[in-house]
Amino acid sequence: MPSVTLERSRKKRLEHAHPWVFKNEITSVDGSPEPGDIVNILNHQGRYLATGYYNPTSQITVRVVSYQPLEFEQMDTAFFAARFRDCLRHRERFIQDGEAYRLVYGEADFLPGLIVDRFGSILVVQILTLGMDRCREAIVQALIEVMQPEGIYERSDVSIRELEGLEQVKGPLYGDCPRHVTVTENGLLIKVDIVDGQKTGYFFDQRENRAAIEPLMKGWGHKSGITMQQIEHEGTEQMLPVNKSGKAVTFPYWDGATVLECFSHTGSFTLNACKYGAKKVTCLDISEHAIKSARTNVELNGFTDRVEFVVADAFQYLREQVKGLDERNARARAAEQKVDTSKALSSAGKTFDVVILDPPAFAKTKSAVKGACRGYKDINLQGMKLVNEGGYLVTASCSYHMRPDLFLETIADAAEDAGKVLRLIDWKAAGKDHPQILGVDEGHYLKFAIFEVRSKKN
Repeated sequence: MPSVTLERSRKKRLEHAHPWVFKNEITSVDGSPEPGDIVNILNHQGRYLATGYYNPTSQITVRVVSYQPLEFEQMDTAFFAARFRDCLRHRERFIQDGEAYRLVYGEADFLPGLIVDRFGSILVVQILTLGMDRCREAIVQALIEVMQPEGIYERSDVSIRELEGLEQVKGPLYGDCPRHVTVTENGLLIKVDIVDGQKTGYFFDQRENRAAIEPLMKGWGHKSGITMQQIEHEGTEQMLPVNKSGKAVTFPYWDGATVLECFSHTGSFTLNACKYGAKKVTCLDISEHAIKSARTNVELNGFTDRVEFVVADAFQYLREQVKGLDERNARARAAEQKVDTSKALSSAGKTFDVVILDPPAFAKTKSAVKGACRGYKDINLQGMKLVNEGGYLVTASCSYHMRPDLFLETIADAAEDAGKVLRLIDWKAAGKDHPQILGVDEGHYLKFAIFEVRSKKN
């Protein structure tokens, strides 16, 4: 088999299970491998380290697929079928809710450059590298063998393929592939657009994080002076919620939170908020297509009466609400501030018990980190200003280059500027269908946090 020999002075990342070999780490290539061929990886002493596929045009020249020599020196249908069975066993062990999850997660499933998402009987495949692209027929046949899907659809319409010398492509690979598929997650119905939705149509990585907001959705009735009391109602003594006037409250979500979800995409956090008892949710995204999808999902689950939809830029919306809030606060202090109260207040100035910020990646490259910090600070600064006293900020970053310590530091800077004290309640990463190889920092891209928000001065 062809082989590549590594530099003596390289960092020993490969020995720590990192699956990439960069071009500048290779001292020699033996056996004249073609782009996409399998090669053995040797250290400077000629000792075998791993086996991977080779692409001399990519800065990541070899991607590891095995730490033992491949028996048949190729990635064929049998090879992929064995790997897919391993992937399926892992998901069936940890994902108990339905048949919708990430089945194959690239390097973390020892299949670098390959993503497979399962939407019930439909599979969506994303092939990112030349080595995997050469194996597409074997991949499809192995998926058919292991998963028996009704259809397989390809969503390799991503720019990263161009770094491998590949064109962006999408379209059906097998069977009948409807544009929309409906699946269940956390007991909720989700209608997914696999053709024009973002990435593969849906983001499974936040499944557990969406469920983590459950404790935030109830316990807010006291703000309105509602308490549980034993009163006579309809001829009998009953324990019921009662308002300040002593009247029974009939609205079933009287104890629920008011919630703002920004960057909603398909409205997944909105759905979970409603499921767990939210009183009112504002679901916001800049994309009309996203809001249309969110509206469909809200209707599917019977939550329409508790959700308002907003098509707007989240940065602008948050700033407008903060500006309106500042105006209202100034009006409340009009006597001492000498504010002209004859001017009408703007319609902005809403506050919420829970603000959820789940933006797209702001830093897709290392050079973009500085600008990303400004973006994350801005949305979190404005977002926490709109959280009612003692409420919660739910915030996430899916930018790998935004390291966890930098993300927390950026939020801390925002809290200082906002005059807020944050208590970290929960800290999570991607879900169990997105495992992470220890030592592969690139897999630790998702940061998810829940903070309680308090003011330094009331």
